[in-house]
Amino acid sequence: MPKVKVKRTAPSLDMTPMVDLFFLLVTFFMLTATARPDEAVIVDTPSSASEIKIPDTNVITITVDKNDRVFFGVDGQHTKEVLLDRIAKNYNIGFTEEERKTFSLLSNFGVPINQLKGYLAMESNARKEVNQPGIPIDSTRNELGDWVLQTRLSNPQVVIAIKGDQDVSYPTVKRVMDILQEKKVDRFNLITDMEMKPTN
Repeated sequence: MPKVKVKRTAPSLDMTPMVDLFFLLVTFFMLTATARPDEAVIVDTPSSASEIKIPDTNVITITVDKNDRVFFGVDGQHTKEVLLDRIAKNYNIGFTEEERKTFSLLSNFGVPINQLKGYLAMESNARKEVNQPGIPIDSTRNELGDWVLQTRLSNPQVVIAIKGDQDVSYPTVKRVMDILQEKKVDRFNLITDMEMKPTN
């Protein structure tokens, strides 16, 4: 009996479901991702093998760059508004509603309190370009201690993290830690880059 020849066809793969899934995933990640806030200064943090993570909210970040300038940041718009009101009361400075709104949107800053009004009055592009001198931490003008204390009074749940550049001088970081201890802060985190663990 003769064999019946079956006509061979090239296999085809319908990619429509795969493309739909791809666009669903892209849409999901775009809607759930949070934008990284603009930072006043970029620091190159040292590496460590610690796997302890800092919380996502209620964090005071004290950044020290390689030029020993100190920057202060805290998250939460309401916390920042209450904080600015407390600082204004302590230093007898009046801030307008627009300045309060601008301050509540800052991720961090590094200017002395007497220059803060001028800094907040700048356009956002000009604020990015300005060379901030850093928050005073010397014993005569310990403004960093005031910012930390007033933030803790504004929001008692805050945790403190120090983010220092790997080239920062030791006395500056020690002074920041001394200020925290003066304000009765004995627990704080150091932000580092994750070091690759050796594989065996």
